[in-house]
Amino acid sequence: MSRYEHSNGEKEINAVLAHQDDQIKSISFPSAEEIEGRIASSEKLLASLSYDLPQRNKGAKPVRTGQPLMPPTWNQILDEALQAGNGSAELEDLFTEEELQANREEILALNEQYNQIHRMDAVDVAIAASAGFLAAAVDILLVGIPQKTHDGLKTGPLSDYIRDYFDKRFPPNEMERLANSKVSKVPYDAQDNRNTATRVEGLSAYYHRLLSLGHDPLLGFVFGVSDILTGRMTTIDKNGKIVSQVMECYTGRKEADIFAAIAKQIIHLKSDITTSMGLPAPLMELFNLMQFGSIGEEEQTVAEIVQGMYFEGYDFIHFCSTSIPVAIVEVVVRLCYTIRKVKDGSTIKDVIPFSTEPSKNPKLATMLFTAHCAATAVNAGKLVFTENPMAINYPQWIAFAKYSYQQLKWVAITKPAERDWFVRKATEGELTDVYDDIDQLFGEMCPETVVIG
Repeated sequence: MSRYEHSNGEKEINAVLAHQDDQIKSISFPSAEEIEGRIASSEKLLASLSYDLPQRNKGAKPVRTGQPLMPPTWNQILDEALQAGNGSAELEDLFTEEELQANREEILALNEQYNQIHRMDAVDVAIAASAGFLAAAVDILLVGIPQKTHDGLKTGPLSDYIRDYFDKRFPPNEMERLANSKVSKVPYDAQDNRNTATRVEGLSAYYHRLLSLGHDPLLGFVFGVSDILTGRMTTIDKNGKIVSQVMECYTGRKEADIFAAIAKQIIHLKSDITTSMGLPAPLMELFNLMQFGSIGEEEQTVAEIVQGMYFEGYDFIHFCSTSIPVAIVEVVVRLCYTIRKVKDGSTIKDVIPFSTEPSKNPKLATMLFTAHCAATAVNAGKLVFTENPMAINYPQWIAFAKYSYQQLKWVAITKPAERDWFVRKATEGELTDVYDDIDQLFGEMCPETVVIG
């Protein structure tokens, strides 16, 4: 019994192949010496009968008169095979055990050849690990942990530099004037519950940006723009309750045109970026939905932890600072990958590593995954050692989640399918060579034969 499950069509092909194999084996081919002996005997007989024998030209091709050739239909071939008793034939029966073993070894060799293309070597591992640990060192030594001081919010030297840059690029005094101007006023900017129809728990001057989806640097371009167009405020309060309500007192802040609404959204976010309680990190408002957990001595939920982080200064500017180690991983790994490919003979144009698709840049996604794993592991250790949630590198965990998903999908789904395609392409190439040889031989032996299908 075959180890493989064959479809009905494949079973029919197996039956025909088995029948034709039997026919080929039944043909008795004389040896070359026997053929030469028969030719010599025939020539001797013809000479004794006074026939003039033509001169033999060993290099000449045989001259054949082309005759129409009408091959049988598939149904005729199949019926003949079934009548010969080959209906239950298995494909493995057509091969010897040695041939089957050779086939298995060839398939394993092709699989290994494919795996070798996508397997990281020692240098690749060293590049990925070095990039991850370099990013972790920058995070620990230069980014630091936000702390409120008498001189304002202070972190590491790199984070302080970036915060100073934002302060120079968006001076707080100018941003305050911009916030007070009509062009930046939006309906979702209520700072307490005095003007709300439905109470929003936790709404205050400190937390209103963390609760309002319009203040999110990403979600704001969906919910914020929608709120500006409809005169609403969409929030997730500190208890995880989603509230969307019309702000009657802010009807003058609406916009009828979507482009005007987008422009107002950008201006409002700009005016808030360097305030004392700045914009939250992207998607930070969604953590208000996570009303679970019992973390630390105070047994706080995830939502409460994130709310406390925002109050202590984990805002959009700090998010930008913590993004730098993530960028370091990307730049170092992609740059080293490109250098190695160029060194191996590829052109820069062919190996610019924008895409992480394994079919375009083998091993790149795995190297990035490995590097982000190293950086994330160090950050996890930093969290455990300091016991301070402010130590988390939020962008790093986002990158880790992204590459983990890609790597899991690659290993579980994409890689087996592409490896199967790689093996099939190689074997089909060999089969094409056989067909080409058959066509060439048929053309040489029967140059004028017309095949009628």
